[in-house]
Amino acid sequence: MLRVCTPSHWSLRCHTLHSSAGQDIAILSQWRHELASNSKAPNNFVCLCTSEAVNWKTLSSDRVVKVAKANAMPLNVPLLAPFTIASTKLEHVQNVAIRVELSDGSIGWGESPTLPPVTAEDQQAALSAASLTCGLLEQNSDMSSHQLFTFVGSTLPGHRFASVRAGVEMALIDAIAHCAGVSLWQFFGGSSNHVITDITIPICNPEEAAALAGSYALRGFDTLKVKVGGRSIEADITMLKAIRRSHPECSLILDANGGYDADEALDFLKLLDDACLTPALFEQPVPRDDWKGLGEVNRKAKEMYGVSVAADESCRNLLDAEIIIKEQLAEVVNIKLAKSGVMGAMEIVTAVKNAGLNLMIGGMVETRLAMGFAAHFAAGLGCFKFIDLDTPLLLSRDPIHDGYEVQGPKYILDNCEGHGGWLSWP
Repeated sequence: MLRVCTPSHWSLRCHTLHSSAGQDIAILSQWRHELASNSKAPNNFVCLCTSEAVNWKTLSSDRVVKVAKANAMPLNVPLLAPFTIASTKLEHVQNVAIRVELSDGSIGWGESPTLPPVTAEDQQAALSAASLTCGLLEQNSDMSSHQLFTFVGSTLPGHRFASVRAGVEMALIDAIAHCAGVSLWQFFGGSSNHVITDITIPICNPEEAAALAGSYALRGFDTLKVKVGGRSIEADITMLKAIRRSHPECSLILDANGGYDADEALDFLKLLDDACLTPALFEQPVPRDDWKGLGEVNRKAKEMYGVSVAADESCRNLLDAEIIIKEQLAEVVNIKLAKSGVMGAMEIVTAVKNAGLNLMIGGMVETRLAMGFAAHFAAGLGCFKFIDLDTPLLLSRDPIHDGYEVQGPKYILDNCEGHGGWLSWP
């Protein structure tokens, strides 16, 4: 079934087409003729599936998508407190928001986070690349869905533009879902309409960590993700002991962001075991390019302590994922849309699932635009063992209207079109 729409500002008409029915094809041909012959009609045409048929697989189809408008602007929000990890410290979110409008009036929203050196882009570079790409999308005539996402991928290639590529793809997919009248969690498979996230404690002193852990316990968070690395192992252990005293029943995910070498990571696991602080997951213990060290920690962590290791910075694209799978370098792969883009993330998800490994979904430091999209992505696919989509909870204010509902660690995704979140746009 196809849903065919002429633009909303020129006598919007929709008709459900059954491709086997000759009369419906005649209607479609008639509408195309009217569009071509009417001097008041814009030179565009949108052809998408109905909600029964539209899903992420249709992104590689030949159905036409016309972008009428596309814009990017800075998205700046202060954090409640500085966010310190092994590789950097952040006090303000300085991201880029992207708005796409299709010719039928459907609007989609995306976000490109910037967190150097984790992302290659800073805000200025991301805004420049996003604005250029938005302009190119407006200039290009009708493209099929497949051509559109191929164009975005070739315009914003590789790690250098991964975050911007993700933001543009988010906005386009959100707009396509709006046009089809389908929620993104349904678009991505409909497995669930909610996710339950952990919440992060950054590198800080034991007193601050204990206070955060206690407050998160009261708010219903059972899993705490704690940033470690980049300082003495003893300081990390002291912080974790304080956290455990404040939240005795919590499950721990420890994220080193590449802050240890292999020997330090294994020493750290030994001390954790001695202190009865064994984590459920040890994320990115060594630097991104230390493949040998990652494999060694992965093997020994499981053999000696029963701890699974996750690859985060070490997995930016499908090639990285294939190396991790082939060399058995990790048991879990952390998907972040800003590392690989949405289309690249789907490739990684498929490869990791086929290999029998586990999946985690996370993010950079983002508002509910990007996190809402990621939540729909994870809920719809239903294949993620670990959910780390908490950073909007760490912001001093929420600039996003509507979108998902927050109930402690639970994000409830309603049946809105797309992901439902939007910004006041100048």
